[in-house]
Amino acid sequence: MSLAGDRYTLIQLSTKFIGLSNVALCPILSRYLFALQIKHDLACGRLTCNDSSAALLVSHVIQSEIGDFEESQSRQHLLNNSYIPEQMALMDKIMEFHSKNVGQTPAESDYQLLEVARRLEMYGVRLHPAKDREGSKLSLSVSHTGVLVFQGHTKINAFNWSKVRKLSFKRKRFLIKLRPDLNSSYQDTLEFLMGSRDCCKVFWKICVEYHAFFRLFEEPKPKPKPVLFTRGSSFRFSGRTQKQVIDYVKDSEFKKICLSGSFLSPPLICLSVPSTGLASDSPHLSASSGNSQGMVNGQKPVQLFGHSPDGRQPSPLTSPLLNDAGSVRTDDEDEVRRKRFPTDRAYFIAKELLTTERTYLKDLEVVTVSFQDAVGKDEATPEPLKSTIFSHFDPLYKFHSGFLREVEQRLALWEGRSNAHIKGDYQRIGDVMLKNLQGLKPLMAHLQKHSEALVELEKACRASRRLEVLVRDFELQKVCYIPLNVFILRPLHRLTHYKQILERLCKHYPATHVDFRDSRAALADVSEVVAQLQAGMIKMENVQKLLELKKDLIGVDNLVTPGREFIRLGCLSKLSGKGLQQRMFFLFNDVLLYTSRGMTATNQFKVHGQLPLHGMTIRESEDEWGVPHAFTLVGQHQSVVVAASIVQLLIWFYSRIRCSHALSCVSGINRFLNFPESPTEDSCQEAESEDDLAASRTSLERQAPHRGNTTVHVCWHRNTTVSMVDFSVAVENQLSGNLLRKFKNSNGWQKLWVVFTNFSLFFYKTHQDDYPLASLPLLGYSVTIPTESENIHKDYVFKLHFKSHVYYFRSESEYTFERWMEVIRSATVSASHRRSRKESHLY
Repeated sequence: MSLAGDRYTLIQLSTKFIGLSNVALCPILSRYLFALQIKHDLACGRLTCNDSSAALLVSHVIQSEIGDFEESQSRQHLLNNSYIPEQMALMDKIMEFHSKNVGQTPAESDYQLLEVARRLEMYGVRLHPAKDREGSKLSLSVSHTGVLVFQGHTKINAFNWSKVRKLSFKRKRFLIKLRPDLNSSYQDTLEFLMGSRDCCKVFWKICVEYHAFFRLFEEPKPKPKPVLFTRGSSFRFSGRTQKQVIDYVKDSEFKKICLSGSFLSPPLICLSVPSTGLASDSPHLSASSGNSQGMVNGQKPVQLFGHSPDGRQPSPLTSPLLNDAGSVRTDDEDEVRRKRFPTDRAYFIAKELLTTERTYLKDLEVVTVSFQDAVGKDEATPEPLKSTIFSHFDPLYKFHSGFLREVEQRLALWEGRSNAHIKGDYQRIGDVMLKNLQGLKPLMAHLQKHSEALVELEKACRASRRLEVLVRDFELQKVCYIPLNVFILRPLHRLTHYKQILERLCKHYPATHVDFRDSRAALADVSEVVAQLQAGMIKMENVQKLLELKKDLIGVDNLVTPGREFIRLGCLSKLSGKGLQQRMFFLFNDVLLYTSRGMTATNQFKVHGQLPLHGMTIRESEDEWGVPHAFTLVGQHQSVVVAASIVQLLIWFYSRIRCSHALSCVSGINRFLNFPESPTEDSCQEAESEDDLAASRTSLERQAPHRGNTTVHVCWHRNTTVSMVDFSVAVENQLSGNLLRKFKNSNGWQKLWVVFTNFSLFFYKTHQDDYPLASLPLLGYSVTIPTESENIHKDYVFKLHFKSHVYYFRSESEYTFERWMEVIRSATVSASHRRSRKESHLY
């Protein structure tokens, strides 16, 4: 039985076998039992934490075992005793922490061990393997707040007890019935598939116990036994509830005894839960005043509170992956910083260069370091591929490392953080960019090879199954937060960013400014390079998108063919025998594919039909089918009925309609939109069968790990659409930097390093982190400015909201505020939507 894993069991065992009447023994013995359990969990690898936290925990263990630090004794003890897996690699760090524990008694060391452990993100969390309806591998857990859903070790959802109406199980299916909520995007009943009926029942019993202990005022009374038949389970929670335990201790004659060292003392009954239960859901966190030495999970310890300062329950965070709190930043610190640093617009333009260059260098490391370690050293990787990728990326990485150092030094001088003889000479950035862009010209040959690297990688993966698996597994690592092909094209995209930054700089400077001439010369240089690479860049972006879609689709051969261009993907409602069904459509310059989401573990989309565009007509058929906004897509051998407004139709087929010269026919009931005939076009594929949805379960020839976070899946879940124009705009609009984040019902602001790319915000604690803690896809979101009624009362704040999910972000200046609004609007309001609004009145 895991004491640290089940808080109910812990308190029950302590009160049942020790007895609160013997409260004098309770703190010491309880603390000892907890410490033993934590040591056991560490030794068997059950307590998940990072290396620093593991080393800190072991340092307190050996302080309790052998006393104060003495190097030879400490090293010998660690060699003879194993406290954690892979202990040898952390021996130096453990000894470093141990040397700081001088003077601690064994009891104090045990107490510090508990203090560190209870703040770990995964402390007390026991994961129960499960799958969702689509077959995605998840884990379920339960805490004092409700039922938690994890993907790996990342919490992606929390269902608060107040929102749960009923928990039940049927065979292997665990069911969560939610209370009706008009603002929620969830269905009434959520279903999870577990390994067996026994696993399902065990987890259900744990949920019953947790709910009763933390939510009920008194022990539930047993149901009366039925006379004839029984229905349902008779299992009930037995024992004191949390409130009863607290009331008993408060009312007992021992209440004056200090129990601060015990996890059973009244102040700590609520606080003994793992930090993931409160640090994730409640943004009301403050720095701990304790003397814990070292960092826990890479951040300072925090005080945990069962309620927010205003007395309201913390609202569960249901948006994807937004569950990692950053460090809290006070308004006073913010004001001091604003007064200390420059306010010139040119400074913030230069700072954007710095922040985006840091992100760019990290992206280069994904290829030069992470990918090379994971794939490049394997014998399955052919030498031509190694030569094409690594030999061209390594010189670029070395060059940009030096460029970043120069930019950091210049910004330090500009901010007055370094000794400068003449301050005015350093309040510019154009000279640094001019020097380095001229130094980049000898590397043009490497830049031109990046398109070849993309093709070479695809060719090598087709030739080697092992290499394909290696690349696929690498793309599932946290460090590869966007598709690998996008990383390969990053150097080409970065040149466009330099051009945009210099354009803003030249527009800001007057012609007489000391930095204007260098900035204009740098702009001319980078514009020349971009013009040379532009045609190839557009072509390779299309190839990259086709290769990415190939991973998301099953049931189509040769998606990447010469001359094929991707135009748009998105959801439309298709009429079938079962009525209107959501389908994902993919439009290319020669064919239209329609798909449904597969029921396999891969979550790929099953292609059900292909309609060649040549010779296809679009006919209004609302009266024919009795479906509002119904249109029939008529191909040579197949017809498909979709429900779409005329604006949606124009968004999808605007370019083809314009080429067909059929605009004059778009009026009346029986209007036709005709496409040019092509007698040589191959006949379309076999028509879709609704029963074919189940058949997708057998399409296992391309089994791959879960691909549930791609742009295609986001469009599916949010019922939206994006075009190749939108992808191109997203490439040009990338940004990174520090932002302060605030939740809807919180008071504090959390400082995070935020990267915007690929239609998503990625959240880090600092710019030095190797991978994001969380991400927020922005497709479907709206970006606005908070109203007076929202009581923000801060400058440079923008608001992101989608249905009931609301987030506030605060930037440091007017320039950065405008830039974040600009790039986010590029993702939330696509170019195609803007064009359709401008031109829809013509029809």
